[in-house]
Parts: sequence; structure tokens; C-alpha cells
Amino acid sequence: MRIGMMADLYKPHVSGVTNYIALNKAYLEENGHEVFVFTFGDENIKDDEANIIRSPGLPLLDTGFYINLSYNRDARKLLYSMDVVHVHHPFLSGSLALRYCRPRGIPIVYTNHTRYDLYAQAYVPILGDLISETTMTTYLPVFCRLCDLVIAPSPGLRDVLMRFGIDSPIAVVPNGVDLQPFRNPPRPMERSEFGFGPNDIVLIYVGRLGPEKNLIFLLRSFAGAAKAYDNLALLLVGDGPERDNLEDRAQHMGIDDRVFFTGMIPYEKLPSYLSMADAFVTASITEVHPLSVIEAMAAGLPVLGIKSPGIGDTVENGVTGLLTEEEELAMFTAKMVRLVTEHQQRKEMGQRARQAAENYAIERTNMMMQEKYRFVYEKAGGRRSGWRVRFLRVLDRWGS
Repeated sequence: MRIGMMADLYKPHVSGVTNYIALNKAYLEENGHEVFVFTFGDENIKDDEANIIRSPGLPLLDTGFYINLSYNRDARKLLYSMDVVHVHHPFLSGSLALRYCRPRGIPIVYTNHTRYDLYAQAYVPILGDLISETTMTTYLPVFCRLCDLVIAPSPGLRDVLMRFGIDSPIAVVPNGVDLQPFRNPPRPMERSEFGFGPNDIVLIYVGRLGPEKNLIFLLRSFAGAAKAYDNLALLLVGDGPERDNLEDRAQHMGIDDRVFFTGMIPYEKLPSYLSMADAFVTASITEVHPLSVIEAMAAGLPVLGIKSPGIGDTVENGVTGLLTEEEELAMFTAKMVRLVTEHQQRKEMGQRARQAAENYAIERTNMMMQEKYRFVYEKAGGRRSGWRVRFLRVLDRWGS
């Protein structure tokens, strides 16, 4: 099967979506499929994988985004040969899928990776309510009706989409994780490299340091717990626009000697960082399927978080971690203290977390996705044989 992944941006940009596409592309190719990524950007980029099809676009400041309202001629002709396309961003890539693929009978699968309403509130607070209302209740329901299948990475996100009026069939297929690096526990990082002692309890967060991750809340909670327990440390792995602000906040809270920022690290070292820690902590409520949480669970770490779509679907309170019902500082801090003081329970939750992470193994989730591709391809057979589609394909071969 020839599968086209359509994304607004791809490598070298680093994000959960780009990682998801790359990982699934590799597993699909191992299963004999041809996979092409259609995106925008500098056509001179040297890719480390085959079949990355870039059309030029207008760079949007230094965000890594390139904007264009069409693919170039070669990309279009290649796109027309796909058996199925999988859209990962609904606005630009999604509109192009409707424009190029739907008239030609090419089935469209769409995965909703992002809580666009919450991201708008985090990055553009003044326009947050307007953007969330427009995107979630106007554009997305119409767009989803024109797709052949909508994928939600978690049951909680499926419920969110339905509340916003999306009435198309929604299948739940988790975003898979390559668990192999975690199944054979690597040698942990040396704690002494960070100034940690053997009796310190190390909490770790991995991810983007952005406003949507609610990291100020996490620092405030940690500051409360750290005042009572002098063997507590917090390691923030990653980088982003909030880093300077977070470092200033940690200094003003008087916890800068207990909070450590690593910046970006090579992904292959992540298992060693996680293996060094005692628990994973996150205060984000914008996740739809938190890959970093699953990786932490695969490393045997219990998770502290706030119950929300994505986190609440992944972490079972009291079993694989601890969750608060809402964003309430005192309750979150109390549960953080439990992780610090209840050593045996923390270890037992970590063991159960490692087992639960197997539900998200890429081998399993990729097979689920392949079944969806076959389903929509077979269902679209009648569309592909219509006279309008055949006429368009004749025009395509003539280079229109």
C-alpha cells in the first residue's frame, strides 16, 4: 500500500507529532508499505530517511513553520498515486487533502493530535476563547465529516471531540512508543553529575518548556514540598520558550539549588535519565496522548499528574501513579509528598507502570493503524471507480 503522511511541518523540527510520524513510517515500511511524508520547508534539507517530499513555503519567523496553500507540481503528482493519506494537522494539510485527494477518491484518515483550544489559550490568551470556539465548533466538525476516518489517540480526547460537535465516526488508536530501549534497562546516569546524593528523591519532567505545559504550577508545588523535605530534587529535561522564565521563578522561590535544567539531550540518552529518577511529574492538561509519560512508565517510574484527557487515560490513580482531579495546588503538592515519603508504594506503582506501558508498544498500535488503512481503502473502492475520478486521473497523467 502507498501511504501519504500529510503534515504542516516535519524534521528537523522536533515535536511529538514529528516523532510519531517518523516512528510509524519506519514500522509501516518494515511491513512492506511505501510511505511518503508531504510537508513544507527548505527543499535543500538533507533528510536521514527516504521519501520526504517538501514543497517550498513562506517561513513563519523562526518557528520552523512554512506556509503555502498548495504543493508543487511534482508533489501533487506523487500525492495522486497514494492509496490512502493520513493527515496530522487539520488546517493547512487538512485543507490540501480535501482539495487534492477527496476528488480523486483517495481515502483520508485524520488523527487529532492536539487540544487546539487549550494551546490557543496558552499562546494567545486574548484570542483563546475565540480561536477555540471557531476551530472546535465550526471548522473541525465540517472537516471531519469530509474525512473517511477520524482517529483519537485516547478515549478522553474522543469524548472532547464529540462534545465539540464532531459527529463523524471516531476510532481510538493510541500513538505508539518504541519501548525497546526501555525493556532492557540501560545504565542510569550518574546522580553525582547533577549533585544528587544516594538518598535524594529525584523527580523528573521531560518535554517542551512551553506555557501550555503548566510548569509554573509544577514549580510552585515542588517549592512547597521541598520546604519540608531537603532530599527532594527536580530535573527538567528539555527546552523551550519558558526556560528563562522558569529559571528566574526557581531563583525567586529559593529553590534554584534544587531544580536542574538539562536543556535538550540526545534522545538515545533519555532512558538513562529516566532510569536515574524516582518518579515522573507533569502538571500539563493539554496532552492528548502523552508520549513522555508512557516512556517514563516504560522506564518503571510512577507518574504524578492532573486528571485530564490523555493523562487520565494513561495513568491509573493509585495503581501506576497519582492523579489529582483538578488543577488544585494543595492537593497536587500533597500527592507529590506521598511520592516522596511512601517508598514501597512508589516502587510498586513503578513496576505496574512498566507493565501498563506495553499497551502502547509501537508494534501493537501500528498493526491497529494498518487495519484502519485497509478498512478505509476497501470502503473507498466505489469512489475510485467513478467516472469523475477516472477523468481527473487522466488529466493528472497529462500533467494538469
